[in-house]
Amino acid sequence: MNYKTTPMIQENLSKIKSTIPEHVTLVAVSKTKPNEAILEAYEAGQRIFGENKIQEMVDKFDALPKDIEWHMIGHLQSNKVKYMAHFVSLIHGVDKLKTLKEINKQAKKHNRVIHCLLQAKIAKEDSKFGLSFEAIKDILHSEEYKGMEHVKIIGLMGMATFTDDQNQIEQEFASLQEFYNEVKTDFQDLRVLSMGMSGDYELAINQGSTMIRVGSSIFGARN
Repeated sequence: MNYKTTPMIQENLSKIKSTIPEHVTLVAVSKTKPNEAILEAYEAGQRIFGENKIQEMVDKFDALPKDIEWHMIGHLQSNKVKYMAHFVSLIHGVDKLKTLKEINKQAKKHNRVIHCLLQAKIAKEDSKFGLSFEAIKDILHSEEYKGMEHVKIIGLMGMATFTDDQNQIEQEFASLQEFYNEVKTDFQDLRVLSMGMSGDYELAINQGSTMIRVGSSIFGARN
């Protein structure tokens, strides 16, 4: 893959970081991007990167600096967890108790505790994965989860409907913020509310997001 180095990535990162509050974590979505582009962002001070395909993330982990935090942001199949259990920092889209069990099992092999976010379904689209609010409560309160020593749920994640209707997006984010505030009174480990991508992260931050996932606004349009 040919890749031409430009100052664009550094400028884009600088611009985004100047507009987000200090308490908001920026995950640079580097899926499909070459190592050279990631290194440009790295040189500009970015250390947290998000990938949606495990094999691609493993290859990048092997090739790139070891102080990078890799986040798995795509839909996760349980049988793929073993390939990243030795290094992944945060898994964003857990939507099944079965998946949590597998993460716990694989993390134990490496004597690690893997942090996870439960994915809530807030979008009106059928294509989006996620758990109902009741199902999230059930997992958090379950004896099975309480018995897992190698997994820690540290927050919730949600993706809004892909629409130009700003009011709808705002309402979806607000519903997750309200639910998050409700459940975190009982679960002190919850400290991350991950909402917002390139097109809607400002709306998400206004609705309480503490972690945003931004790709095209940093690296340019997806390949």
